[in-house]
Amino acid sequence: MVATRAPEDAYTAEPFVPDHGGLTALRRAAAGCRGCPLHRDATRTVFGAGPADARVMLVGEQPGDQEDRQGKPFVGPAGKLLDRALAEAGIDPGEAYVTNAVKHFKFTRAEPRKRRIHKAPTLREAAACGPWLAAELAVVEPELIVVLGATAGKALLGSSFRVTEVRGTVLEKEIHGRRERLVPTVHPSSVLRADDREAAYRGLVADLEVAARVLA
Repeated sequence: MVATRAPEDAYTAEPFVPDHGGLTALRRAAAGCRGCPLHRDATRTVFGAGPADARVMLVGEQPGDQEDRQGKPFVGPAGKLLDRALAEAGIDPGEAYVTNAVKHFKFTRAEPRKRRIHKAPTLREAAACGPWLAAELAVVEPELIVVLGATAGKALLGSSFRVTEVRGTVLEKEIHGRRERLVPTVHPSSVLRADDREAAYRGLVADLEVAARVLA
């Protein structure tokens, strides 16, 4: 008897992505995604949020603990800091579409029932989730993508991406078959971990001001 492979063993979300429909259809379909093993431990799929006609799309790494519990991206401490930095840079957070390269929370626990600790997704897991990000880009068609951190950068631009080398610059690349403009910066969670949090925050705002000028 030949054993059948579980969908997650193929490491691609492609079979779960609908051929048509807007963000509502994508979000509904993503709730049942089993394109990689991360769905097994996460509470739910955390899909992107924001206007379907947003001029700017912000792409982070993956949901965190609060996002996994609430089912919405960027609702934890890093999300609140990002909203503040966006507003200070001249970008209305309410007019941005926010999402993550990976739609399920990957975590580890030191002990059972202890706090869930964020664990970075692998390139393979990010690639598996790529069809969802491609579908979001096709629907929203943003004028600009703000890349938040190394994992998002590698998911969009390849494994050689280094955020420290290109942060605060405007890049033009083909992403999922579309010519895109991108401004990379650090992930807001790195600001919260920084020794000099104020300096790290000012750097994030400066990068977002570059994005604001592109959109002006």
